[in-house]
Amino acid sequence: MRKLLLSALTAAALALLPHTAAQAGKEEVVLGLSQDRVAITATFDGSEILVFGAVKRETPIPQDDPLEVVVAVSGPAPSVMVRRKEKKLGIWVNVDSVLVDSAPAFYAVATSAPFNQVLTDTEDLRYRISIKRAIRSVGAAMHIRGAQAFADAVIRIREKNGLYSLRENTVAVDEQTLFRTAIEMPADLTEGSYQTRIFLTRGGKVVSSYETAIDVRKVGLEKFLYSLSREQPFLYGLMSLAIAIAAGWGASAAFSLLRNR
Repeated sequence: MRKLLLSALTAAALALLPHTAAQAGKEEVVLGLSQDRVAITATFDGSEILVFGAVKRETPIPQDDPLEVVVAVSGPAPSVMVRRKEKKLGIWVNVDSVLVDSAPAFYAVATSAPFNQVLTDTEDLRYRISIKRAIRSVGAAMHIRGAQAFADAVIRIREKNGLYSLRENTVAVDEQTLFRTAIEMPADLTEGSYQTRIFLTRGGKVVSSYETAIDVRKVGLEKFLYSLSREQPFLYGLMSLAIAIAAGWGASAAFSLLRNR
């Protein structure tokens, strides 16, 4: 079964060779995704994306440092206003606020080994791969103390909600040539393009990278209601009111019918 799976992944990866972006270096990523589009429907309860690929090389496999793989999936990154509250005279009030310039709605990093073994801090700073470096907050006012705590709060809350995750040792690498992992995506995804980056590393340094995108969109009734609420809010309100009245009348009629039996 394992051989069949590897053969299938190899064939799929090699089929993508003509579409692979050229990389300067001896090793290049040849990537595949089980799906490049996620449809959010009324019953959507999450999804799992299988990321698999192969390493294309024209020279023998280097015998020094082993090949490691890092996969990072990042959702749309709007700015987020974070406020700090303090209790004054028995009432909680906002005392400070910081605009976090860029905070991905979803961020997952999967690695083939512990993170600090597959990537040096310098390379992490260069490619902004770890969770703390995926968030950008540079707009804090000078008088605000502990500005980094605001970005840390965003990370802590989103990790608790399953939106940010570091999944070490979850990328399987076979014969330093084939790799695969599965990225679980939660039910409360935000619409948009999800940037998917794959890095090959040796000795903590990036030797090759590849980037593609997963399109996440609402479809069907979910899309209709979302668009109607944003584009025709008055009509959406009337429709909601009509549905509420009809539901109330229907429930009343049903209970009356049951009492009269």
